[in-house]
Amino acid sequence: MHAIHTGQQVSPATLHKVIAASAIGNFVEWFDFAVYGFLAVTIASLFFPPGNPTLALLQTFAVFAVSFALRPLGGIVFGILGDRIGRKRVLSITVLLMAGATTLIGLLPTYASIGLFAPLLLALARCLQGFSAGGEYAGACAFVMEHAPTEQKARYGSFVPVSTFLAFASAAGLVFGLDQIISSEQMQAWGWRLPFLIAAPLGLVGLYMRLRLDESPAFKAMAAEPAPEHSPLMETLRLHSATIACLGAFISATALSFYMFTTYLTTYMQVVGGAARPTALLASLIALLFAALLCPFVGRYSDRVGRRRTILTAGVALIVAVYPAFTLATSGALLPSALGAMLLAVGAVICGVVTAVLLSEQFPTRVRYTASAFTYNLAYTVFGGTAPLIATWLIEQTGDRMSPAYYLIVIALLALVGGLALPESSKRPLNYRAD
Repeated sequence: MHAIHTGQQVSPATLHKVIAASAIGNFVEWFDFAVYGFLAVTIASLFFPPGNPTLALLQTFAVFAVSFALRPLGGIVFGILGDRIGRKRVLSITVLLMAGATTLIGLLPTYASIGLFAPLLLALARCLQGFSAGGEYAGACAFVMEHAPTEQKARYGSFVPVSTFLAFASAAGLVFGLDQIISSEQMQAWGWRLPFLIAAPLGLVGLYMRLRLDESPAFKAMAAEPAPEHSPLMETLRLHSATIACLGAFISATALSFYMFTTYLTTYMQVVGGAARPTALLASLIALLFAALLCPFVGRYSDRVGRRRTILTAGVALIVAVYPAFTLATSGALLPSALGAMLLAVGAVICGVVTAVLLSEQFPTRVRYTASAFTYNLAYTVFGGTAPLIATWLIEQTGDRMSPAYYLIVIALLALVGGLALPESSKRPLNYRAD
């Protein structure tokens, strides 16, 4: 590898603006996704045929999973664009698309109005969400990392997952607040639409902030270098397939633990633990705020001990905590449920923070957006988007309410094998290219 610069030459003021714009845009993306998860039980009753609540919930999570099928495609399309025309422009497009798709969900007619066209339109809107999300997270991480000092990449990069957890906390808080101030009949009639419609103004704020930024130093340095025309996707697959396989294996645990914690656990508390929805939402809200506060500490830890030790810490934390976490989540009471969610959050946060920085560190600048977006979204499609569906199916098939915990332990072991095969990259400058 040949270094173009030894570190990032960015003023603190610029770095703070970059973090804010990336975090706010990422917040919009994940707020929109979170709302769907927290309203899964309501959506199941409104958009699918009545009579079988379990089947309707499975169908709702199936639509959740189908939207992820578009994420690798979105990652490839936006990744190639990001490596060719720059990070800033592509990140402006993704936040606009996501906000538009989410607003559309808030305007859809239900099954009672148009029958089977309702779940079809819901699936189409979710697919548009998935396509735009495919270009968001990896791009936001790369944009922040390419501005951050070499020795503190995880510290500054941790603010991207902070915005993700805060987005889920805000969605949980909003749905919880609506449950408190309007009746269940009003929630079914029109209240469920409000969180989706908030996406429109949030998206415009994210777009405004991103359009005001300059391109990243790493991309500008690469663009200024004389280099032959390249195909980011072909170069990624030809030169970096081993890295994609190992990093993808680790991200499988990141994806599964993230959606188990942020999306499925709220439903699990209600369906398996018998908790009322306000109790489940409040428990999740407490744990999500805890997760957001934990991210910067994990970032500093990773910069200090390196990525490989952080990967090991993440795997061990998940394997040790997942069984007691799910046990506590079945209590039906607020404090034990919140404690269970917080236990699961520890491993999910460590995985999320180290993934955010590994996505950029493991690939050179010229293919970083394409390679990281493809790897991230492929793992999230297979293990993240299917998490609620497989967890619900496992309980249905086995009759064992702890079966989702066993599933997560198996994937965590797989992640350790892949993650520990990656080279240590914590001290490597990001402004480098392959000769």
